[in-house]
Amino acid sequence: MAGALDGIRVLEFSLIVAGPMCGLVLADMGADVIKVEPPGGEPQRKNRSVVPGESKLFQSFNHGKRDLVVDLSRPEGRAIVHRLMPSIDVVIVNYRYGVAAQLGIDYETLRGIRPDVIYVESTGWGSRGPLAQRGCSDVVAQAYSGLMAADGKLEPDGAPAQVTATAIADYMTALASATAICGALFHRGRTGEGQKINTSLLRSAIWGQAHTVNREPVTDSLFADVTVQKMNEIRASGGSYSDLIAMREGERSMGAQFALYYSGYQAKDGGLILGALTPANRDAFRRALELVGEDSDDPNYDALDPENVRKGDEFKEIIRQKMRTRTVAEWLEIFDAHGAPVAPVNFPEELRDDPQVQAEGLFVDLVHEVTGEQSVVAPVFEMSATPTQVTRPSPPLGRDTREVLIEGGWSAEEVEQLVSGGVVYARD
Repeated sequence: MAGALDGIRVLEFSLIVAGPMCGLVLADMGADVIKVEPPGGEPQRKNRSVVPGESKLFQSFNHGKRDLVVDLSRPEGRAIVHRLMPSIDVVIVNYRYGVAAQLGIDYETLRGIRPDVIYVESTGWGSRGPLAQRGCSDVVAQAYSGLMAADGKLEPDGAPAQVTATAIADYMTALASATAICGALFHRGRTGEGQKINTSLLRSAIWGQAHTVNREPVTDSLFADVTVQKMNEIRASGGSYSDLIAMREGERSMGAQFALYYSGYQAKDGGLILGALTPANRDAFRRALELVGEDSDDPNYDALDPENVRKGDEFKEIIRQKMRTRTVAEWLEIFDAHGAPVAPVNFPEELRDDPQVQAEGLFVDLVHEVTGEQSVVAPVFEMSATPTQVTRPSPPLGRDTREVLIEGGWSAEEVEQLVSGGVVYARD
């Protein structure tokens, strides 16, 4: 059974995460994704690589693709891309804004060759404004967007700490780009019209915290506006970043019902997360923990009443003490018996063998032609009529150069001339 994007050809000019992961999603849906790399490969190939040029990071972001190595700094290299364009449906670029134009792979140039092309320009800051041409990365977008401060993490010395162990703005941007491409393909199928898509790390990072950054004056007059006023007072008095975070963390208390039952605790041998979002869920935890007198779901409960804040702190400590008396497995059995939403805090290095992960088929076993057996994460969604699938491991540098060019109309002799001239690289 063919994937939903079977027959769609994609040229991917990308590096690091956002562009490659967008291409990976399209490849999982059946598109023929051709990753275009510079001589020597994209930088992620070398990032913590054990086998030269085959880092685990690169392999994770690029399986399912073919590889074409072209020197775009040379006119002959740009001519190769232009000659391929009539057969290309989608172009993905996630270079710094302005670089695509310098390389002759910008939207205006490529749509002059393929008028109905769908073109994604994925940047750090977007294509407008004073920062458009500034360099950016996921952690920079986290900082600028407010996501980092919202998370409230600090390094031991009080300096800002990045949000998570994953590049969350990059991943959101990849999914946004892939979603937009599918919408654009649907539109083209109805109208014959291509288009340009703009995504950015900044846009994704802000979109991912809409509930915090959106403006709603009535609510904000009691919370956000008060927080901003206090931040300005701290700055005026010479306070530090850690002072600002400490104040904000205190101000954004979600009330006892969240602090108690939507929080993390230590058991005897590990961590647990309670995830109650409804009164019924919270009642389940109250029963399981045998809490008496905790009334934060009473209709008349005032989460801002100092007495209720004090009582909430007391119950929090009671739960902490109780949780330390049993193992993770014991608590899971108890909470499951009451229907309370809970999860152990797992470590990523151990997930591959988890029974739930295996039952869901969340990893796919492959054999890489250089590094051998491996498991990669399965597609991010399943489709019943047009199945998603991981079709092949990531490509070694230049593995498919000859194949792609011959498909594009070059003769074998022409390809070898390009290889010997250093315009392209082909793996022997």
